[in-house]
Amino acid sequence: MLVPGDKSASHRALMISALADGESVIHGLSHGEDVRGTASIMSALGATVTDEDGAMIVSGPRDGLRAVDHDLDCGNSGTTIRLLAGLLTGVAGAHRLVGDASLSRRPMDRVAVPLRLMGAEIHGLGPHETAPLTITGKSLLRGLSYRTPVASAQVKSAILFAALWGDGPTTVSEDVRTRATTEVMFRQAGITVESTNRDAGRTVTVVPGRPLAQEWHVLRDPSQAAFFVVAGLLAPNGHVVLPNVDPAPERTGFMTVLARMGAKIDWDQSSGSIEVRRSPLTATVVHSNDIPSVDEVPILVVAAAAATGDTHFTDMGELRLKESDRFATSTA
Repeated sequence: MLVPGDKSASHRALMISALADGESVIHGLSHGEDVRGTASIMSALGATVTDEDGAMIVSGPRDGLRAVDHDLDCGNSGTTIRLLAGLLTGVAGAHRLVGDASLSRRPMDRVAVPLRLMGAEIHGLGPHETAPLTITGKSLLRGLSYRTPVASAQVKSAILFAALWGDGPTTVSEDVRTRATTEVMFRQAGITVESTNRDAGRTVTVVPGRPLAQEWHVLRDPSQAAFFVVAGLLAPNGHVVLPNVDPAPERTGFMTVLARMGAKIDWDQSSGSIEVRRSPLTATVVHSNDIPSVDEVPILVVAAAAATGDTHFTDMGELRLKESDRFATSTA
């Protein structure tokens, strides 16, 4: 069974390719609505985006992306609006980012604060800086050393995209390691990136520069794979094989949790192949440090409902700040 391409990598592949001078090819791109929205925005900003035989061809303009005189609609995608906020700080002109009713309730102060420290002009509505966001792009920002107050790959990535326009290196420190998709892909695109793990956290430093055009191969989405993994564990005579899933440790915490619950999982981390069989599960304690993005918590609640004993989920407040209140939905 093949799950769709990873959304996180798909958004970033489109943005990095649009920033590059030349033609990039993206294989395995997610075709979900959020990613289509990002592709549409990159096209509006001046990149050429075409689908050729299942591969996405993205050509970044030689003179760089440009501002447009209309709103950039991020739909329901927090990844799009937050990463784009960082990217647009270095694209000259005025930009206005909007979203649907749900996205317009999500806090953007967590990206606006560090971006302002870099010299960016960015404004949202109210105390939490909700969308619409208005950004005035500059040609040069200040390098920054910043510790993220919450574990968020989106916040980290917004800062790292803005770092491409800095007057010197920018360093982001996080106390809990989040997905490293941005720094890994920056490195592939020729950007100088240094990354150091420390205890449970990580420090990432990016040196300013323009990405190089690339051929990208997007792995399969672990968050979507999690649903099929749990289905295989719970279904009568369940047996599911999922190839080519992104094996990054920050993305596969749900596998560690399920293994702790007694799941029969054969996981080849080198190839990303996951094979699961029906398994009796027992209760455990799940902390947000197990799954920093908390994306897979709702499906783990399903696994917990089928497990013997009481499973406890702790420090899961971020579930309330997603596209919907996933905490209320998961515990209903």
